[in-house]
Amino acid sequence: MSKVLIVDDATGNIKILQQALIDDAKIIFATSGKRALELASSEKPDLILLDIIMPEMDGYEVCKTLKNDNETKNIPVIFITAMDEVKDETKGLGMGAIDYITKPFSRAVVQARVRNHLDYKRQKDMLEQLCSIDGLTEIPNRRSFDQRLEQELRRNLRTKTPLSLVIMDVDHFKPYNDNYGHAEGDRCLKKVALALSGSLERSGDFVARYGGEEFAAIFPDTGVEGLHKMSEKMRAAIVSENIPHAHSKTEKFVTMSVGGITIDPTNSSSPDKLIEAADKNLYNAKESGRNRCSLSEYKPPQEGAE
Repeated sequence: MSKVLIVDDATGNIKILQQALIDDAKIIFATSGKRALELASSEKPDLILLDIIMPEMDGYEVCKTLKNDNETKNIPVIFITAMDEVKDETKGLGMGAIDYITKPFSRAVVQARVRNHLDYKRQKDMLEQLCSIDGLTEIPNRRSFDQRLEQELRRNLRTKTPLSLVIMDVDHFKPYNDNYGHAEGDRCLKKVALALSGSLERSGDFVARYGGEEFAAIFPDTGVEGLHKMSEKMRAAIVSENIPHAHSKTEKFVTMSVGGITIDPTNSSSPDKLIEAADKNLYNAKESGRNRCSLSEYKPPQEGAE
C-alpha cells in the first residue's frame, strides 16, 4: 500500500484528511516542519500533503529543504492551504510542488487528486525499477550501482561507519564464450548473478552487474574483517556452482577474481577514485593467478601525488 505523509499543525485537519484517504494509503503525520523532514527521510513516503502556514518552519521552507536533499527530492509534494491567490500557487509550484488542495477540504477532490498522483508515482517507480535492472541477469545494473554507491558514501560520512566495495570479474570468460557459444555464455552469467545474490547476508548488502562479465558489490557498515569474509564467500559461491570450463587456464570450472577495498569515513573520496582502487586490487588478483581475492583498506592519494 502507498504511504502518505500529512503535515499540518492543526490536528483537526489531519483527522479530516486521514479519514478521506484511509482506504487508499497508509497514513503517517507530523505537526511540525522539523518532524516532517525527519519522517520524510526515514519513512520515504510516496506523497506528502504539506500545510503552508505553520509556526517555526512553514511549508515553503519544508518543501525547499526536501527538494535540496537527494534522498527526498523526488517525493511529490501537494500543498494544502487556505490561500488561493495565483501568486501563492505560482510560488509553491515553482519550488517543486506538484499540486494544491485548498481548505475547506472537499473529500471527493482530495481523494481524486491524491489517487491520481499516487497512480502516477507508482507508474514512475515501476519505470525507474525497469531502468535499474539488468535485462540478462535480472539483478541491478551499472546505473543502479552508481546511484547506490553515492547514497552509501553519503551515509558513510553521516554515520561515521566503514563501507566496503568489491569489483569482480569472471575468469577467462572470452574463451568460454568463444568455445561454448554466446547462449551458454549468457546462461553462465545468469548462474553467476544468482550465486552472488544468494551469498548476500543482509538486506542492505548490494550486488550488481557492472558490465560484461564484471560484477560489483557494496557492503554498508562493513570493515576489513567483513570485507574478507564476504569477498571469499562470493568467490567460493561461484566455485561451488561447478560450471564446466575446459578452456580456462585457471581451473576446469568457472572461477572469479575479486578486488575490494574498505573505506574509512575519514578517508572520503569520489566514487570514481574508489572504484579505481577496487579495480586495481582486481588487477592484482588476476596477476596473482586468478580465482582469488585481493583486498585492502582505501588510502586516498596524497595531495600533489601523480
